[in-house]
Amino acid sequence: MHLDVQDLRNFYYRSTLGRAAQVSIRARMQQLWPEAKGQTVLGYGFAVPLLRPYLAQARRVMALMPGPQGVMPWPAGAANVSVLCEETLWPVETGHVDKLVLMHGLETSERVSDLLEECRRVLGPGGKALFVVPNRAGLWSRSDATPFGYGRPYTLGQLEAQLIQHQFLPERHCAALYQMPSDRRFWLRAGPLFERIGARLPTVLAGGVFLVEAGKRVLPPQGTLVGKVQRAPKVLEGVARPA
Repeated sequence: MHLDVQDLRNFYYRSTLGRAAQVSIRARMQQLWPEAKGQTVLGYGFAVPLLRPYLAQARRVMALMPGPQGVMPWPAGAANVSVLCEETLWPVETGHVDKLVLMHGLETSERVSDLLEECRRVLGPGGKALFVVPNRAGLWSRSDATPFGYGRPYTLGQLEAQLIQHQFLPERHCAALYQMPSDRRFWLRAGPLFERIGARLPTVLAGGVFLVEAGKRVLPPQGTLVGKVQRAPKVLEGVARPA
């Protein structure tokens, strides 16, 4: 079930809790991907809160939003880069994306396998994908007050197993959103402290979301080699049988 784009925009850009969530997740993403100079960066779902740091340095930034969710113009005050698209048929050429970010896309999809195949199709050689999903054991996936309380939450093992099944190779992971999913003033003020403490905990504990970086696994060509195999020359042939 996809959330409406208006609800997502109101949470991330018009609520204090949403802005805090944006800061937390984006900080963790930038630890994994500090720059994207000259690269093509693609976001899918509602990934625009994470893409702004790359606008000035990337060769191209695109934000794809699925039809059931809806689309909004982004970024504000600049040329629009957001596009409404079919969930499993993106208007992107094969193998042209260097960095792909999915947030509020995987856990809400009813066609996860097809979506992951589309992710794999657009990634270029050496490209990386970052999947941001709710932690099944975290508090954020249990709260209807945030977008992470909707859709299908994951454990870290479940997400990595699904990525491997679709020919991705998980490489690094981390967690974010250690603060409480509450808009009460006390919890909001304590949020930065929780984030600093949580960053030192094991990834599987407490965090509201997982961030998993994965590369595209390239399979070797199948089939048999057809053609004549030349016989290797034997340099010392005949030495043992002098004429």
